[in-house]
Amino acid sequence: MGKQVKVLIAGGGIGGLTAALALLKKGFDVQVFEQAAELREVGAGLQLSANGLRVLYQLGVGDALRALSCEAAGKEIRLWSSGQTWKLFDLGASSIAQYGYGYFMVYRPDLLQVLADAARAIKPDAIKLGAACIGYEQSESGVRLQLADGSSVEGDVLVGADGVHSKIRAQLAGADQPVFSGCLAWRGVIPMERLPQHLRRPVGTNWVGPGAHVIHYPLRGGQLMNLVGIVENNDWQVESWTQRGTHEECHAHFKGWHEDVHTLIANVDIPFKWALMVREPLASWRDGRVTMLGDACHPTLPFLAQGAVMALEDGYILARSLEKYASDLPLALQRYEEARIGRTTRIVQRSTENGRRFHNPALASAEGAADYVDREWAEPKVRERYDWLFSYNVDEVAL
Repeated sequence: MGKQVKVLIAGGGIGGLTAALALLKKGFDVQVFEQAAELREVGAGLQLSANGLRVLYQLGVGDALRALSCEAAGKEIRLWSSGQTWKLFDLGASSIAQYGYGYFMVYRPDLLQVLADAARAIKPDAIKLGAACIGYEQSESGVRLQLADGSSVEGDVLVGADGVHSKIRAQLAGADQPVFSGCLAWRGVIPMERLPQHLRRPVGTNWVGPGAHVIHYPLRGGQLMNLVGIVENNDWQVESWTQRGTHEECHAHFKGWHEDVHTLIANVDIPFKWALMVREPLASWRDGRVTMLGDACHPTLPFLAQGAVMALEDGYILARSLEKYASDLPLALQRYEEARIGRTTRIVQRSTENGRRFHNPALASAEGAADYVDREWAEPKVRERYDWLFSYNVDEVAL
């Protein structure tokens, strides 16, 4: 590589730490700047399909994460009113056979810790905490990252991995203009021992109904159940993961739903609520020696379970591109963007479509629901929606 390239990463979330680990393994000098005083994610679950697990196994942390996760046996659809169940697709052995890897259900803090530990094992001081990034300057020879405390740091490349409210994006692409989606999301985690046995199965469950849906799946080897409920509602438009709601309000939003849904809601420790906002995909993510990844450049609605996976893919492919074009860093960032922007834009668009599918008015009656589910979740349609996601291979993407 000649002179060791120094990469500055604004943000120590999943995407930022994936990029850091991938780059450290390739011999880059990496420094992550995270505004939080301690490295932690808001406690919530996420789903990692085969395309994301490939990244983690290639980075050497797949088995460490597996020990902290749940491997899903499958996914199912349940009807909001009666609880009628349809099998969606098999995971586990079936996913491994088709795509090379399984399907993990993961507690966000566990994934973050696995990535941070691996990065620090290579460079103990790779992650600087309490360091909020506010902007950058650059020249033909380098980039300077500005921090909120008035200090700055120089490097060769800057990666904006600072999430949905990215300061790097604000400078690079202009003021953020999110539009309320019309949906409010509830989330929480439940200690598994609080739940009746029939709700403890190792499957991902999607309850679907007119104007709302509920998803739940196990985490941490079955110690916890993750719960997300999304309802069409205009009363709350605050985009924050740390706003507390009440159990009473959450129950009211799912009035008339099956008793299993209300059992889940009743046993959540703290029900948090946040407004789901829509942002148009950016036409470009880069500015000279500066680029972005993850939610900073392609925030998405959570209806394909690909938000975290996109950040994993971004970080890995960015590292590949910087290694391949280390002698021309702006070109490396161009090739990275060209490799990723089409796929991520498609995921953002398909996620919005899937949300409408979960909330269709045809789900109001048992008869209409049966016809609708049989049609919309027939195997050919499921394959059309998911094969292109799960079969994506970060090692084979052309750069």
